Amino acid sequence: MQDFTEEHANALLSKEWLTKVDNERSTAYLFKFHSSTADLSCCIMATDTRLVWSEVLSSKQFARRWRSCNQASDLEIVNREDEDAWRTGNLELLSRAHTLGGIADISFRVIESDYSDLAFQLECGGFVWRWETNYLGHKRSSEIISKHLILPLISLSHMAVTSSESVSEMSDMEVEKAVDRMGRTARRTVDTHIKHALSKPRMATTIRRVSAMFNFALDPPSIFSAAETPSLEPEPRERSRFQTPNKASRTHLQSPSRQSPSPGKQELQDVQMDSATESEPEESPEKKNSPARAKTSTSPQRRLSDSRKESVTLLPPNTPPAVLEQAAPTLDPTSESETSPVRPLKKHKAPVSTEEDGNSEAERQKNLQQVKSGNGAPVAKRTVRQPIKRGGKRF
Repeated sequence: MQDFTEEHANALLSKEWLTKVDNERSTAYLFKFHSSTADLSCCIMATDTRLVWSEVLSSKQFARRWRSCNQASDLEIVNREDEDAWRTGNLELLSRAHTLGGIADISFRVIESDYSDLAFQLECGGFVWRWETNYLGHKRSSEIISKHLILPLISLSHMAVTSSESVSEMSDMEVEKAVDRMGRTARRTVDTHIKHALSKPRMATTIRRVSAMFNFALDPPSIFSAAETPSLEPEPRERSRFQTPNKASRTHLQSPSRQSPSPGKQELQDVQMDSATESEPEESPEKKNSPARAKTSTSPQRRLSDSRKESVTLLPPNTPPAVLEQAAPTLDPTSESETSPVRPLKKHKAPVSTEEDGNSEAERQKNLQQVKSGNGAPVAKRTVRQPIKRGGKRF
């Protein structure tokens, strides 16, 4: 048995599909037949629309198969010429049997075989014939079904749906002209032809309904000739309250807390600033007013602490604690923030008692006499530093 080549497949393109039904399996088989009078060979291709089987017989194989199927009518042939004439006659008989008119009078039956994948027998009153076909594989099967069956059916359905006149009412010559006209246009761009054929609403919906009916769908879809254009804009979705905010929203929510601290934290910062002011040693007015000091103390909190120290150190050393407490400025903790400007503090002059005035005046006169007499510069009297008392801490 010879292989089924592309040449055999192309030779079957111009052949009609024949059909027979296996009643035992309830399966319909489609097949095409081709014979050549040049070398007295023949081939067949059969399918159940899912798988494809084929068989190719040479002249000797055909003669051997015919004699095995029809042993009673076999005649003894002596010379070569009679053998060729016998083979030619039987091949023409088999070709007439594989036509639309001849296949109707032939019985069809699938039989068991140990030499092939699908074997079926054709029988009539004059002869018996048996085909031993083999499976071509999935790839070859899909290619053959697409080229020989699916594409021609799509084109024919397109012509039947779009034609102004029914195909059944047209004459054979008119149908032939319409098919030739459609074929010349479709074979130039097969992809565009298939797109136009299946994009027609009536044809697409008709095929859809036929598919649903064949597969026992409970609610088959309707057939219509016009298709509505739907809206392709996405619908806006509301943000769920359980949805986690993204990174940008988390930063936006955290930024106000970073810019303005809570009142409790602000009071704690004020207390820490007051304690830092108390721990720093006193500096002379000349050192405080130096350019280096002005450059380094640029922050509002540092300037505020410096103003507090300056207002306290300007008082005499022997100032009572009550006066120092009264002279210490009080600040609103809620008003000290990084964004609000620092207001200058008002300096209060502490009242001095009469006894201290007399003592200070006597010391001044004594120091002045020592300077005039040349005994040296007066020495500042050191006193014990009194602790600075602040207002009560508010929380």
